[in-house]
Amino acid sequence: MAAAGTETGTEVLAAFVRDFVSGQQDGRAAEVAAGVKDGRWTVLQLVEALGFCLENTDPRTRGRGIQLLSQVLLQCYSLLQEKEVLHLVLFYESRLQDHHLVIPSVLQGLRALSMCEVLSPGLAVSVLKAIFQEVHVQSLMQLDRHTVYSIITNFMSTREEELKGLGANFTFGFIQVMDGEKDPRNLLVAFQIVRDLIAKDYALGPFVEELFEVTSCYFPVDFTPPPNDPHGIQREDLILSLRAVLASTPQFAETACCAIYGQKELQEFLPSLWSSLRREVFQTASEKIEMECLAALHALSACLSRSVLSSDSEDLLDSFLSSILQDCRHHLCEPDMKLVWPSAKLLQAAAGASLRTYHRITRSVLPLLLEQYTKHMQSSQRRTILEMLLGFLELQQKWGHVEEDESTLLSLQAPVCSVVFSALLDPSVQLQLVGIKALTILGSLQGFLSSSDLELVVDHLIRLALHEEDSQSSEAAMEAAGSLAPTYPKVFSGCMVPRLEEELQSEREENYHNHHSLQQRCLQALAAVSTHTSIVKETVPVLLQHLQKVQKGTEARNTQDMVSVCQSLHRVALQCQQDAEGCWYFHQTVVPCLLAVAVQAAMPESTHTLPAKTLLEEEVLAAMIPVISAATTHLSPELAAQSVSHVVPLFLDGEVSFLPQNSFPCSFQPFGDGECLEAQRCLVALLMAFVCSLPRNVAIPQQERLLRELLALGCSCNCPFTATTAAKCFAGLVNKHPAGQQLTEILQLAVNRMEASLTEGPRRMQALTLLLWVTKALVLRYHPLSSCLTDKLLGLLGDTELGPAAADGFSLLMAESPDVLHKGCHADVRIMFRQRFFTDNVPKLVQGFHGAGPDVKANYLKSLSHVLNHLPKPVLVTELPTLLSLLLEALSCSDRVVQLSTLSCLHPLLLEAPQIMSLHVDTLVTKFLNLTSSPTMAVRIAALRCAHALTSLPTTVLLPYKGRVIRALAKPLDDKKRLVRKEAVAARGEWFLLGSPGR
Repeated sequence: MAAAGTETGTEVLAAFVRDFVSGQQDGRAAEVAAGVKDGRWTVLQLVEALGFCLENTDPRTRGRGIQLLSQVLLQCYSLLQEKEVLHLVLFYESRLQDHHLVIPSVLQGLRALSMCEVLSPGLAVSVLKAIFQEVHVQSLMQLDRHTVYSIITNFMSTREEELKGLGANFTFGFIQVMDGEKDPRNLLVAFQIVRDLIAKDYALGPFVEELFEVTSCYFPVDFTPPPNDPHGIQREDLILSLRAVLASTPQFAETACCAIYGQKELQEFLPSLWSSLRREVFQTASEKIEMECLAALHALSACLSRSVLSSDSEDLLDSFLSSILQDCRHHLCEPDMKLVWPSAKLLQAAAGASLRTYHRITRSVLPLLLEQYTKHMQSSQRRTILEMLLGFLELQQKWGHVEEDESTLLSLQAPVCSVVFSALLDPSVQLQLVGIKALTILGSLQGFLSSSDLELVVDHLIRLALHEEDSQSSEAAMEAAGSLAPTYPKVFSGCMVPRLEEELQSEREENYHNHHSLQQRCLQALAAVSTHTSIVKETVPVLLQHLQKVQKGTEARNTQDMVSVCQSLHRVALQCQQDAEGCWYFHQTVVPCLLAVAVQAAMPESTHTLPAKTLLEEEVLAAMIPVISAATTHLSPELAAQSVSHVVPLFLDGEVSFLPQNSFPCSFQPFGDGECLEAQRCLVALLMAFVCSLPRNVAIPQQERLLRELLALGCSCNCPFTATTAAKCFAGLVNKHPAGQQLTEILQLAVNRMEASLTEGPRRMQALTLLLWVTKALVLRYHPLSSCLTDKLLGLLGDTELGPAAADGFSLLMAESPDVLHKGCHADVRIMFRQRFFTDNVPKLVQGFHGAGPDVKANYLKSLSHVLNHLPKPVLVTELPTLLSLLLEALSCSDRVVQLSTLSCLHPLLLEAPQIMSLHVDTLVTKFLNLTSSPTMAVRIAALRCAHALTSLPTTVLLPYKGRVIRALAKPLDDKKRLVRKEAVAARGEWFLLGSPGR
């Protein structure tokens, strides 16, 4: 009997569905809903009964079927289970692409589902994205548009954190929905949504102006309700609602009145506007509000400055500025200096509006600031006053050169210089730093500093750069010298450079440490001031002379001395790059000199001496590489070709005639055999720096021979440094090599050599290094052979000897290389190479992991972590669901590199994909807390940062873990490492605040 009853019930439901869909009895919807409520039928049975019409080719039939389902859901949504809601949401989202006749019923169904409490995390965002993408809302009828606004309102009430996860995209989507709305019933709801967007601090991003425009277009409200309007909406309702929107955020200020209105419209409101702005700036604790108030004052002043004065009109600007001065000027003189900064900011906001406002305010304020500086003796007070003065000096910079009779600043030249110079002599470092900034600005003002002032400037900068104990002041002085040198090249090349050279060469009686520190600063200062070609021609010989002293052994120096000279030369090279004359001078002066010094040190007769040993150390050669590279990348093709015609023959044929010191005791043969030539072979690093930095259209002489020599050296050399630089040089050349038969042949030769060496023998590691660099060179340019070489690397992950190094090599493939194979050195780098590598190889890595033995599984996890770490985060987020379980497994790996790499990969995902990550919160909490006790400090720090980032997940998901996490994070508070303790405090603090009001 029970079965018969069920069958009968199903038949009744089917009959009711047919009656409704055919249009005969609309009342059947209420009867079906009542049946679902009392348990006669389930929603699943209703969907099954609707099957014939939901798949019907007639859109009207489909629409009636969905209409019935939606009307039932509107009455029964509270009875739905979580899984039912999930399937219904997916069904309705797919129907948003259906015929336009179906869409109204689909939206009603989504409105019902938007009220479900059991809606899974992420579905609200999914629904809104679908609506924003698939529905042109303003083409719908009024009621259907109102339905969309209701869906948005429901989700904003119950799923606020999820929607905020969309960032400014949610705001943009809503703007598209609202744009063009005309019905007052819908506008009241839309205005409330805008108010909530602002009041609840949703991200507006770059769409502030668009949001303002889409609402402000209704101002002024001209709605008149029709007679006997059943909706009861009055014009005053719309006015109040719109006014609340326009007054809800200062972010609308810059798009509002002042930029459009003139003084006629503003005149009546100026006193009250100024009073309100002043009050907010004086009293607010919000930087945001203060910033918007200052922007509004600036706009008001600019508006009044633009107004054309007629002979009989009042000068509103002058009276407005007088009010500002009257209310702010006296605060600059108060002993407690309580309102000094708010007053100064208001004055500067007005002064920056126009040249006229600048003159009017500085005439009154600058003499007062100079007087106050003299009156106050404490360094902290002087610093405050000088910072205010600095703000006005920066505004003078904005207006550029002005005539003498107009400029207040020029009339105060002597006292201004006196104040700035006194700040440079003050023992307070913070006051010195402000003084250096002010000095830089004064020097940029044409004609402001006299020749005697400039001599004092040089004196102060040298003293601060070389002898000031605090490194901040020293570095700031060097930066200032670099900024001022192009304006006064003769002063700096004639006065500063000789004095720095004298300090560098002086023999002092101080202890070695002090003398060493002074020389370091001299080298840095010489580089910093080299910002004009005429100065570069003075400083470069000084730096090279110092280098040659070390090479000749006249001064015993350690490795750091050599590195310091190279670092200074590198800075000069970078500063020369945008000037063709300076770039070529530096290249043809420095590159041959560095090569000559290195070749001399590599001669068999020299290698046993201390200076030569120092110069040939890997650290020193590594410091020379960026110098040569930076000196080469910006050469014109013609000059580069001229240089390459000398450098390549030097390495291939020992042709030394172009070197400045070319009388060497024996030949230079870096590609020759024999232990005595090992020192010469390591200089291939300098060849790499040069040839791999050349523009792609520069032909390299004897390139095929050079490639073969590099290949042989990379595979056979016992020195890891030399073998690696040879491999990098080979890869850099291959990356730029034109496609064709020659490239194919040299690559085949390389593959053969690598395969033979990888199979067996003592040089497997050298072969792997070469394989990695050649693979990278080809991956970057999308060469067809890259997939074959990548497969070889994947195969090596299962090798017990080379597997860990091969896994680390995946970081090399994906990361930016500092010296070769990057865009700065003209490498062929395709824009999406990382995404393509990910798509082609991550499935193979996952498959390899699942099939690997326990002793090599870590290699696959490490490789995967390296690839994911360098993938653009938006791409990674889309792939996250399929890879997250593997990443979580990687956290259990004992390899600290795998742990670190995985943690650094997960950290941004916690912030950018909180909904997906929250599905695994239990595992994440457990893994992160376990790793906070890792023996490796870096792992502990990374785990604590991830535990901190967990707080970006929805609060409701985290609250069950709050007590456990807080207890666990108490232990790292006592960690022996300060950096660990710092991260623990930050993370634990956030967990303490979890769930508190206002968070």
